Amino acid sequence: MPYLVAAVVLLGVLCLLNLLLTIGILRRMRTQADQAGWHPGPVFALGPGSAVGEFAVVTTTGEPVSHDSLTGLVGFFSAGCEACHDLLPRFVEHVRESGRKDVLAVVGGDDAELVQALTPVARVVVAGLDGGPVARALQNTWTPALYLVGDDHRVVATGSKIEELPPPKLEHDRVAGKG
Repeated sequence: MPYLVAAVVLLGVLCLLNLLLTIGILRRMRTQADQAGWHPGPVFALGPGSAVGEFAVVTTTGEPVSHDSLTGLVGFFSAGCEACHDLLPRFVEHVRESGRKDVLAVVGGDDAELVQALTPVARVVVAGLDGGPVARALQNTWTPALYLVGDDHRVVATGSKIEELPPPKLEHDRVAGKG
């Protein structure tokens, strides 16, 4: 019995030491981040009303896409992103149901499954893990991410789920500047 009590006490002391070290490490990381001037920003740096930056890319089918031709729905997906794969069927369904033709999907990294699923419903751009020029133009650092871009090349709405975007009829009116 004394061995059991000693083991429980030793385990308790080790857990307390672990907790104190973890708190110390977190404080040090926070201090270093503050000294470096790093602060986490919003998930969507460009919100509604923000202008999309300049860019030029080529889709997997050879179609050029640039700032001047970008309107409609833009979706960012990345390889190895579980949330992106969860969003994929709903995204494809939404595009098919709405009859949208102005859809651009940006796939970060090498994911043939994403490219294959998105190709029938969207113009697809394969970019590096950073999202490439389109991600830089929209200041996007997050996946999955969805943007509605109006005819004036400004962001109309953002979200990480289809449900966060306006319904298709309202969405069409807002993108076209009617609402």
